[in-house]
Amino acid sequence: MKELFRFLKELEENNNRKWFNANKDRYLSAKATYEKFVGDIIAGLATFDPEITGIQVKDTVFRIYRDIRFSSDKRPYKTHMGAFIARGGKMSARGGYYVHIEPGHSLFAGGIWCPDASLLKVLRQDIFANADEFTALLNNKEFARYFTMDGEKLKKVPAPFPKDEPGSEYVRYKSFTPVNMVPDDFYFSGDPVKKSLDRLKLLLPLNKFLNFTVDESVRK
Repeated sequence: MKELFRFLKELEENNNRKWFNANKDRYLSAKATYEKFVGDIIAGLATFDPEITGIQVKDTVFRIYRDIRFSSDKRPYKTHMGAFIARGGKMSARGGYYVHIEPGHSLFAGGIWCPDASLLKVLRQDIFANADEFTALLNNKEFARYFTMDGEKLKKVPAPFPKDEPGSEYVRYKSFTPVNMVPDDFYFSGDPVKKSLDRLKLLLPLNKFLNFTVDESVRK
């Protein structure tokens, strides 16, 4: 894992095609290390979340190449490696598990990021209607020790929700993604797969809550 971090750190300092091509073998080695790690994570997740059974690594890992066509930032490569593990793969609308490795900015995340407008509407409705349950999930002692809700929020509570009811604050979110930042040395001692699974398992109740709504929205 240290070589993976070393490669990403040097890529951050040399984010250009000439350097990348000269270090292509190192990239392939780092990519293989990350994909092996993700494969072990998938196998571990499947032991407590049946939705993950049968998911392939290739369906979860994002490309390192940036889409710069419409961006003012023309750096060609991401300086992290990331995978979203959920039924349906990395582009799934379901709640799942995100594993992001980046020197100085590694993190675990879960839930649903940037749902489309129709799904966001029903997620807000269900969260508001079940505010006590949702709040209890976020305030669970072990969960709250590591994870906090992250992401963009509307400036005001959107209509038709009242402003001062339990759950009103949550419907301002555009995504429902708890995040846990971890230091680099998290991966350099002990068993990083086991430690990662212990952390990711905390996301299961929230993912179940969100995916119940996803499934209900499909059935309607």
